[in-house]
Amino acid sequence: MAEQSKARAKGKKPAPKKKTASKKQEQPGLILRVRRFVRRSVMWAVLGVAGFVVLWTALYAVINPPTTPYMFSESRRLDGIAQDWVPLEEIAPVMARAVVAAEDANFCLHWGLDVNAIQRAVDNGVGGASTISQQVVKNVFLWHGRSWARKAIEALWTPVTEALWSKRRIVELYLNVAEFDEGVFGVQAAARHYFGVDAADLTRRQAARLAAILPAPKDRSASNPSTFTRNRAASILSGADTIAADGRADCFENAADR
Repeated sequence: MAEQSKARAKGKKPAPKKKTASKKQEQPGLILRVRRFVRRSVMWAVLGVAGFVVLWTALYAVINPPTTPYMFSESRRLDGIAQDWVPLEEIAPVMARAVVAAEDANFCLHWGLDVNAIQRAVDNGVGGASTISQQVVKNVFLWHGRSWARKAIEALWTPVTEALWSKRRIVELYLNVAEFDEGVFGVQAAARHYFGVDAADLTRRQAARLAAILPAPKDRSASNPSTFTRNRAASILSGADTIAADGRADCFENAADR
């Protein structure tokens, strides 16, 4: 009987514990491969998005945007919008100086983000401090509305535009996609809408009033200005003369514009 028991014992299959041990040894390797796959996937996704952003931005350095996300949505909502693209050479030089003086007087001195203005806004607990470059990124590529996600994307995208676009191109884009009234986009459509003239023929006062209704064009009027808008326009004209005199308009003006 003892010999039979020994024989049966010899014929037994390997203990299950050995199988469990081999499975445990395989698990770390599997987890490591999964982690590597996830890291590579994330890396390629980030590189793909970055490449798309650079390509899209570079394209608009030489091609005018056919539309923007906000213009597209407004066109659907209003069943059409008014916008006529004009090169900066066909816009009264005072118009460019006026919007820069009104929105971002140090436009020629920063690389897209005005760190000093941002710090002042944080210290005073107020919003704003968006440069013209940031506003162009928002108007051309992104959506409107307040959100930290959009501001973060805007802050990351702005230096890309500064690297790929000239300051003059940034001002040109700004003047052609900014909203000046409900459904009225760009300075050419705004000049006709409010004053019945082309952007090239805007007077100093008209240009200042158009700049003065930004960034709240639906609440202000350039042709029938309130006292606030009149006072703001006068201040903008003074600022436009200042940046022309001290050189802060040089980066977006041709010699012929001065």
